[in-house]
Amino acid sequence: MYGLEEVLAGELRALGAGQVRTGNRVVFFEGDKGFLYKANLNLRTALRILMPIADFRLRKAEDLYDRIQEIDWSIYLNPGMTFAVDTVLNSDLFAHSLFVSQKVKDAIVDQFRKRQGVRPSVSVSDPDLRLHLHLQDGMAHLSLDSSGGSLHLRGYRTATNKAPLNEVLAAGILLLSGWKGESDFLDPMCGSGTLLTEAAMIACNIPANINRQSFGFQRWKDYEEGLYKTIFDASLNKAREFRYQIKGIDKAPSALQKAQENIRNARLSEYISLEQADFFKSSKAGEAPLHLVSNPPYGERLPVEREEFFRQWGDTLKRNYPNTQAWLLVGDPEILKFVGLRPSRKIKLFNGGIEVRLARYELYAGSRKDRHN
Repeated sequence: MYGLEEVLAGELRALGAGQVRTGNRVVFFEGDKGFLYKANLNLRTALRILMPIADFRLRKAEDLYDRIQEIDWSIYLNPGMTFAVDTVLNSDLFAHSLFVSQKVKDAIVDQFRKRQGVRPSVSVSDPDLRLHLHLQDGMAHLSLDSSGGSLHLRGYRTATNKAPLNEVLAAGILLLSGWKGESDFLDPMCGSGTLLTEAAMIACNIPANINRQSFGFQRWKDYEEGLYKTIFDASLNKAREFRYQIKGIDKAPSALQKAQENIRNARLSEYISLEQADFFKSSKAGEAPLHLVSNPPYGERLPVEREEFFRQWGDTLKRNYPNTQAWLLVGDPEILKFVGLRPSRKIKLFNGGIEVRLARYELYAGSRKDRHN
């Protein structure tokens, strides 16, 4: 995901990956089968984990079928299994990604039919094996998708509001903000509670995908259930206690009901409290440091005039939230000028197809001059 490459690289290094390097919206790493399981279970900012199986050059379109036929597909598939092919296309050799996926499928099916007289079937929605083909100019990169479905589908979120924040982006925002669970946390416009849930999992060092029903690698021919259970138990045993408070507030009772349901699904209710309240009429509780992160409404989600709305944000922070590090995700950089505070950092990200900014505001206890004396 754009803007989170270095965050993901840091996660991989912390897990013990080898040869970590970043690219544009991709991070490369090396690891064994057990690490592949561990990465899927633990990584917070990865959408998919692909295992490369072949790289080859294409000089003409007809080469694709031949190169796919050269791979021994019995290593990865049995005739009784299903498979699907996803193609990312950036090549003048082909006009449509669906045509490329069909050619790959034909080559695999024809190999099985010729060698065994039977063939695997295609299942677009729920395949046993999902292939990923990336065509860049004349180079083809073929991989197995070990995740199965996007890793933002954590398994806990069953209730959402309009335009919910992607779980992977939420975790990335929290990690970019420096959140480690070392203070109280507040999301003052919490919606369906994604930031709260991800914040609690980070604070307690709970594996990001502990609530997923399955991963793609669990249907692979070489899947080792005992190895996965060992890694699952070891990852869960690294969870830690959290001694601060995580709180979410929202004006809408319906939003809080959804947040409560999602938090309960994630089994994190003991760490997160919810309150129906208007942030603009609220004040910080106590003098201890506070970590505030929020995805306030913007664009079509904003129910009022945006200049006044974000001016209220700035006024509330200045007057009522001393000793707070506040991070706001906004859909238009121009919005930040209405806040009336100078951000100490701005980070470019994408929320779906929308370019957004994550801005940090540091609110001190007393004046800034007093802080340096």
